[in-house]
Amino acid sequence: MPKKQGILESKIEVWLNDQIKKIGGRSYKFVSPGNPGVPDRIYLLPDGEVYFVELKRVIGKLSNVQMWQRDQIRRMGCNYRVIYGMDQAKDFIKELKDES
Repeated sequence: MPKKQGILESKIEVWLNDQIKKIGGRSYKFVSPGNPGVPDRIYLLPDGEVYFVELKRVIGKLSNVQMWQRDQIRRMGCNYRVIYGMDQAKDFIKELKDES
């Protein structure tokens, strides 16, 4: 297994939060008592875009309650992403930079 597949979610989260700040965004840890399975982060971007983001290792998977929360958030018309590993984190930041 390539080394980058073994990167912990916490390391990806730190890197991603730093990149969001560099493009002028804000990062919030999403904790919602009584609502299990909410995404790890809420990212607010300068253009008014808001992303709910669940971070996983490359080999990670969503639990049933996380899939339910994802579906609820998407039904409300909100941006929801699952980012699997560092490569997808980098792709997400590139996408955000390309849109600005």
